[in-house]
Amino acid sequence: MNIKCRVTTNAIFYGAMFWLGSMVRAHAFDPSELIITESTTLDPNQTYSRIIIKASNITLDGQGAWLLGKTEGKPSEYQGTAIVAQGVSGVTLKNIRARGWETGLQVTDGKDWLVEDCDFSNNFHDPDFGWGENGRRGGIVLERVSSSILRKNKANQVWDGCVLVDSNNNVLSENDFSHTSNTCLKLWTSCGNTIRNNKLSHGIRISPGEVHARDSTCVLIESGSCGNQLIGNDCTYGGDGIFVRVLNGWCSTDNHFVGNDCSYANNNGVECWAPRNTFERNKANHCSYGFWLGGSDQSRLIENEASYNGLATGAHNSPHLPDQGHAGIVFMFGSSSHTLARGNVCIGNNGAGIALIGDLASKGAKWRAYHWVLENNKLQGNRWGIYAKHADWIAIAGNRFEDNEVTDFAAEDVTRLVESKSDALTTVALSKAMIEGPASVTVGQPSTWTGTVTAETGTARPVFTWDIGDGMFRTGKQLTHTFDRTGFHRMGFNVTDGHNTEVAWQDIYVVRQGVEIGTEGQANEWSVEDLDVNGRIGPQVSKAEFWTEPKVRLVGRSSLGVVIRPYGGFRASLHVPIQDLANRSLKGKTKLTFWLKSINEDATGWQGGPFITLSEGNKSYRMEPKEGRDLMRESPYSESREGWRLWEIPLNGNESWEGIGELPTRVDRLSLAFDSWGAPTLRFWLDGLALE
Repeated sequence: MNIKCRVTTNAIFYGAMFWLGSMVRAHAFDPSELIITESTTLDPNQTYSRIIIKASNITLDGQGAWLLGKTEGKPSEYQGTAIVAQGVSGVTLKNIRARGWETGLQVTDGKDWLVEDCDFSNNFHDPDFGWGENGRRGGIVLERVSSSILRKNKANQVWDGCVLVDSNNNVLSENDFSHTSNTCLKLWTSCGNTIRNNKLSHGIRISPGEVHARDSTCVLIESGSCGNQLIGNDCTYGGDGIFVRVLNGWCSTDNHFVGNDCSYANNNGVECWAPRNTFERNKANHCSYGFWLGGSDQSRLIENEASYNGLATGAHNSPHLPDQGHAGIVFMFGSSSHTLARGNVCIGNNGAGIALIGDLASKGAKWRAYHWVLENNKLQGNRWGIYAKHADWIAIAGNRFEDNEVTDFAAEDVTRLVESKSDALTTVALSKAMIEGPASVTVGQPSTWTGTVTAETGTARPVFTWDIGDGMFRTGKQLTHTFDRTGFHRMGFNVTDGHNTEVAWQDIYVVRQGVEIGTEGQANEWSVEDLDVNGRIGPQVSKAEFWTEPKVRLVGRSSLGVVIRPYGGFRASLHVPIQDLANRSLKGKTKLTFWLKSINEDATGWQGGPFITLSEGNKSYRMEPKEGRDLMRESPYSESREGWRLWEIPLNGNESWEGIGELPTRVDRLSLAFDSWGAPTLRFWLDGLALE
């Protein structure tokens, strides 16, 4: 169906002259929708409406022609998409300009695109929008697009400059996606992309006198966006510079940030809540905080600048350190284990140069800043050079402290502080430490791990140090240990070579082998039902695929893999009959146990749960979190967001769980129900399900 223009020729003339003031003459206007099925060159003296690309392996050259949407009204009211393509690949799109639309370019389900020298500025833009999500729109939106190149394009004065959704292995270089009201660049479940030398500055939505800039940011990375490289980008003057967000518990890991400038952010130059990311030679100066990395276990910070943050003359929001203090680099309100900070420069911060802080509410009982190496950092002119609180196993060496106002190293409740000398005035070639050994072991049985290092940078013989979370160091290249408690255990490993100390780690899951219910090759016995909040069967929307998973497992030879797609948005209940007669009787049984990995793509995550039902015939007994508890969100350790979590649910309830109904003496069916705020695809891996 063609889209007809509703304005007169004169309106088009004067509208074009107003919007395109640099043009010498007005262009003719074609109001019809163009369907492109072959290589096409547009007339630069003509103004076009909407374009739909329906053929692969073609070139569309706009020669500077305009695609014109609305020419009046608020940018937040713009509608339609200038260029649409679905299911086509190998397209070259260049030299096109589009404005007045909800979105400039939207490509879905394609690969091998080249988008070059296009301008998608002045489309949907909403600086007055409040907190929360407001759609993916503005400049460029790519969904399930791979192996494509975006080069030298513009998208300014829009909501999102560029959005990648489920889009992998793309290259974005030398684009100008600056001055946006939400994000300059957003990645959602997008992996392996290279983002190099782009202008991604002024991603900010803020009113005069406002504090937090409503989560606007130059770069937003979330929901399993892993293995991306961001190199040499201008991310200055944002709400944040780079924000790695984990609203739904789905972490974005193994990203490498090199040489980006994130200075002058209203809040944080870099804010990250996900583990296993590397930050190297970035700048985060003149912000409220340079780097805020709570919940960022296994991080590496190498040769970054984080100076002049939290000053009264600049941005100074959320002063959480003592005496209204800020920091250049801070790990706070989230765990920080297995962290390396080497060669960073932290000068003149209103607070700490580097701060590592365990859980304040429990005074470190819930978690501590654990297994840190701080070496060869320059810490000058701060209040504290290093501020550590509720921390354990902190190795420091070769740091240069100068003119810090209060003290060079402030330590409160810090255990196992290891200080040593380093003969390296600057950083040298880095070793790579690793642990070889099992991630899953059986309780009460010995297991062995070996520490390795790929390069020895110093002349001294390497020294290996191990910790398994019991407060005792062990030395040597190899470690043999028997765990006497099921559950999750952190293993840390340091290797020191005379110049540097390298860190490695292993997440250890200690399991109990035994008879399982439905998670050892019984995938065909499971089914799914949609329930309401009272456990009653409702309209059936959800469908589930169950399979036996031999690779992602902890107990026995396999786990149960589950994908719920579509998901009805209410309680999706997974049912399995109990075939083994020994498991049917509850005599002597006190708890239900299982290991669970899960991925919920919804931006807001889980809504309570899990919800357990034990059935005998027509009688049911339910076990649910007590009112107000959302145990799917209440992670007992940070690593469970992306790893396995052990659930041990008492049959008779406790301070977290309540039983509803009468506990039967026998059980012939078991149900586990899960609930999300939205209705995304849900993924689970379930293992070791047993009544004990």
